[in-house]
Amino acid sequence: MQPTRDRVNPETTDTTPLRRPPWIRVRAPSGETYEKLQTLMRQKALHTVCEEAGCPNMGECWGSGTATFLMMGDVCTRTCGFCDIKHGRPAVLDFLEPERVAQSVKAMNLKHAVITSVNRDDRRDGGAPIFAMLIHRIREIHPGCSIEVLIPDFKGSVEALRIVVAARPEILNHNVETVPRLFKKVQPQDRYEWAQATLSNAKRIDPDVLTKSGIMLGLGETMDEVKEVMRDLRSWGVDILTIGQYLQPSRKHLPIDRYYTLEEFAELKEFGLGIGFKWVESAPLVRSSYHAGEQVRALSTVHKNLYG
Repeated sequence: MQPTRDRVNPETTDTTPLRRPPWIRVRAPSGETYEKLQTLMRQKALHTVCEEAGCPNMGECWGSGTATFLMMGDVCTRTCGFCDIKHGRPAVLDFLEPERVAQSVKAMNLKHAVITSVNRDDRRDGGAPIFAMLIHRIREIHPGCSIEVLIPDFKGSVEALRIVVAARPEILNHNVETVPRLFKKVQPQDRYEWAQATLSNAKRIDPDVLTKSGIMLGLGETMDEVKEVMRDLRSWGVDILTIGQYLQPSRKHLPIDRYYTLEEFAELKEFGLGIGFKWVESAPLVRSSYHAGEQVRALSTVHKNLYG
């Protein structure tokens, strides 16, 4: 049972978006904790990918002590067709930003901090030192908080990756996003080979780090293609997988090809666990950071070694 597309006029190419099925209900974030954290973000001049990307789980995650910080500005050097973050020429890196974010993590008393960034292809190191600086500073001033980094592919650079992994985050995440056939359409400046290099090399550098990746559904891929990517990710040593429904941020972004059913998400979760993933989150509103704190507490050797 798939939702149908309402055509305004069959003689034109103008179409309305697909109707959302009844199993997708995005609630506006609210609550005392959410409002407190939002105020703190504004005071510290910080960006979160939760807000920039309009994450449907923002209220739930912030309320449970998890937040995702967007580092290195809010302008990306790449033009992915699904992403609502601005793109263009970014400002110079702010090397005081890690201190502000670390202090905010402490002030928010976060249990799990997710650190991500825009792509910084204007720099040879992709901004990798910023990730390392922040990890070290959080460890110093807010011990016990687990750390996940959702990193760019650094164009496959082992040197840049090594800088981040050496700081020993509990989870190293890089989202493959889609299937190889759609890479140039969905993320034209990315390469599937760079995703492979990032995820497989992370395990070679530090076998203890949990690696993680995510896939969006609804951009024109087939179930067979999704399962093939899942097999690739496992062959690269990826431990944790997130699978969610692509939701079009605006009409200027890539259209939704179709909505997947709850049964299809369940099928992919069962398949993922069957081929060896340690943890699979698969549901329409799943995003990269969904239940990330639970994943760390259940799986991370690094966190247990650091904090017992």
